[in-house]
Amino acid sequence: MPELPDITVYVEALEKRILGQRLESLRIVSPFLLRSVAPPIADAIGKEVVELRRLGKRICIGLGKGDLGEANESNSSGAKALSHEWKLMSELKLRPPKAEIWLVVHLMIAGRLHWGKKGAKLSKQHLAAFDFENGSLLWTEAGSQKRASLYLAAGEAGLAEFDRGGLEIFSTTKEEFAKVLRSENHTLKRALTDPEWFSGIGNAYSDEILWEAKLSPLLQTQKMKDGEIARLFEATRKSLAEWTERLRAETGDDFPERVTAFRPEMAVHGKYKQACPRCGEKVQRIKYASNETDYCPTCQTGGKLLADRAFSRLLREDWPKTAEELEMKIGQVRKRLQSQEKADSSLRSE
Repeated sequence: MPELPDITVYVEALEKRILGQRLESLRIVSPFLLRSVAPPIADAIGKEVVELRRLGKRICIGLGKGDLGEANESNSSGAKALSHEWKLMSELKLRPPKAEIWLVVHLMIAGRLHWGKKGAKLSKQHLAAFDFENGSLLWTEAGSQKRASLYLAAGEAGLAEFDRGGLEIFSTTKEEFAKVLRSENHTLKRALTDPEWFSGIGNAYSDEILWEAKLSPLLQTQKMKDGEIARLFEATRKSLAEWTERLRAETGDDFPERVTAFRPEMAVHGKYKQACPRCGEKVQRIKYASNETDYCPTCQTGGKLLADRAFSRLLREDWPKTAEELEMKIGQVRKRLQSQEKADSSLRSE
């Protein structure tokens, strides 16, 4: 699922392309995409994009009347003039027109955005297309679950209903950060990914943050020492800032197309059994439901192997305490399976 760094770069790319542009049409392919009934789509058509905003892991496109409609009447020359006017407003720190309607885009796990030619044809993989004078914003979703969603909200009051209340890491203090962590007792992994605690952090970047902070994903928040909280605060800001800058550099002036939770530069996320870039130990994981947590035992848990919920039920008291013991257990299981296969093969041949 796209998280804070990915959504930030999406928003910045959209600002360059659609800020000040009029929404000419909204083509919805999937009947499951639109989750609201009011305001109606018809009220959004013809309005100009007056603001773009990240809200947690959502992309919010604000539409209003604007004061620059005349520049949008002509084609390329009008678009250039419009872009110049919006840039000038930004430099003068003038407030843009208020958004009357918000398009609230939640990509979920497999949703992605693409920039294409105006009126581009849509395939079965497409969910929707937002058509502007200078091009079309295309929305796709891989797989068959179709969990992505689009809501229309009326003004700031309507948009506020989508705010889960999590802290924005770059506009909060270490004291506020600590207060939230100690408000209830959860594992660090759960705390970081809870949108009511922290905004925009998901499964991938929480792994990277915890690795950077050298903290166990299962550490209980109310048992954290002051130094551990300070380390986590700095690691969260550092990791998200560095990844945002990395994605900006990778994208440049293009539209972000390579949006993925699994990147070769990551330290531990998606790196199960690969070497930790800091100490060389094999990265381990905990699997639960459809998610997994990746971590380095040496750097984060003092060498202790965290119990995987599914696997530990089978081994119970025999659950290994270190990565070396786990490898030995796996080897023993493999030998038993191979012996059983040979025995079964002999019985079938008799």
